[in-house]
Amino acid sequence: MLLRLPFVSIIFFGLISCQQSEKATPPNILFCIADDASFPHMSAYGNEWVNTPAFDKVAREGILFMNAYTPNAKCAPSRSCILTGRNSWQLEEAANHWPFFPAKFKTYVEALSENGYFTGYTGKGWGPGVAGTVDGAPRMLAGPEFQNHTLTPPTSNISGKDYSANFIDFLEQAPDEAPWCFWYGAHEPHRAYQYGSGAKLGAKNVAMIDEVPAMWPDTDTVRNDLLDYALELEYFDQHLSNMIAELDSRGQLENTIIVVTSDNGMPFPRVKSQEYEMSNHLPLAIMWPAGIKNPGRSVVDFVSFIDFAPTFIELAGIPWETTGMADSPGKSLTDIFNSEKEGRVTDTRDFVVFGKERHDVGRPDDAGYPIRGIVKGGYLYVRNYSPDLWPAGNPETGYLATDGGATKSEILRMRRDRSNEQYWQWNFGKRPAEELYQISEDPYCINNLIGLLETESTYADLKKQLADVLVAQEDPRVNGNGNVFETYMYSDDRSRNFYHRFMAGEEMNAGWVEPTDFEKDLITQ
Repeated sequence: MLLRLPFVSIIFFGLISCQQSEKATPPNILFCIADDASFPHMSAYGNEWVNTPAFDKVAREGILFMNAYTPNAKCAPSRSCILTGRNSWQLEEAANHWPFFPAKFKTYVEALSENGYFTGYTGKGWGPGVAGTVDGAPRMLAGPEFQNHTLTPPTSNISGKDYSANFIDFLEQAPDEAPWCFWYGAHEPHRAYQYGSGAKLGAKNVAMIDEVPAMWPDTDTVRNDLLDYALELEYFDQHLSNMIAELDSRGQLENTIIVVTSDNGMPFPRVKSQEYEMSNHLPLAIMWPAGIKNPGRSVVDFVSFIDFAPTFIELAGIPWETTGMADSPGKSLTDIFNSEKEGRVTDTRDFVVFGKERHDVGRPDDAGYPIRGIVKGGYLYVRNYSPDLWPAGNPETGYLATDGGATKSEILRMRRDRSNEQYWQWNFGKRPAEELYQISEDPYCINNLIGLLETESTYADLKKQLADVLVAQEDPRVNGNGNVFETYMYSDDRSRNFYHRFMAGEEMNAGWVEPTDFEKDLITQ
């Protein structure tokens, strides 16, 4: 006998069927991260000396974020925050660079893998550091690696990994019925650079740069260094373009969320490994044709990198409490995806907090340079907990917290020949315990407003809000146990205890700086 259902019942069961179907097809995730690139160095932001058509496509067909920040402007700790959804002071050893990653903190990639996602990465995943093991096998914090394909890069300093071909390898191996999560971690634009390659290979000239940041000298040397950086950033974008085209050809673009960003600011003095505006403020565009309403928007809400993990876990349909991941103070970005608003979407996303502990070695006892800070309302407030230490590392050990390169060498030369010492002071000199900058007017953080009558209330408000957040998140640095970060061992034994070994005459390999970076004359302040 044929069962005849009322029309309303048919609609009801049809809705349930659609909901079940949607629930059964969570999005694929393509997470694309450059290695050392600052906001606003993508052409979607109006930059005219960096050309990034793939990033621009993601922004044009998705959302361009104007205020995305990493909680910690260094490779390993920034990536730890991304993968766990926690601020670095909540990650024990993983607050530091070159850590032993704590076994207790599961990553979103591991959680997705346990819940049906096919995962992998190419290029640079999490690191540098020691990821540890699970049941005797190496942990794969960003997924299994796909690194089989190589190519001849445009310069000898660009990686020979063929990121695009490795992504195709991954797609070929992905089961048809499973969603996937892939981490594209370029090694670019990390130093070293082939000096002059931007002008020679990138069809660029130094006149294209409209402004050299105020803390660096405006010389041809620095401008060429910026063009070399631009060339490598464009190389990252070219592989992104290939990956988008591959997804489109396979019919997978519609339900793939593509996130494009960087881990920390550009590898230049006073940026990478510091905690200023150019250090932590990063490019971000997100595209998801099936899931983002009113694409083509730009959004000014503040986004922290700890928001990524909650976003991915929610979109995968997995309750956070079932993942085995530690609690996250991050906020899923789905409220922005589901809104049609441009500009300000959510009033509560009006600030971000950030900080650091030990990045590179080079100080006595491998000491860190602890910082906490907050950005809100056009201001950046920074608390330096050890102002007696050198923020970029000791001069006699080469300022190891600043990668070697043409701009660094130019600034050091100017101090040594006494043609200009101010640039050295801004980039390498010691700093006060507190700093306050109106970044809406002073994005290079030159004019410290601490002590000025007109900014007293702003200073007090930011200082209190930062303290309240850190206390709520049980930051050891504000709870009287900040020294715990100094007890965590630097995992690379080649550079561990660098300062004392170098000063005792041992020949140390500091391949990320130039031999001329090491000061021969004693500098005390």
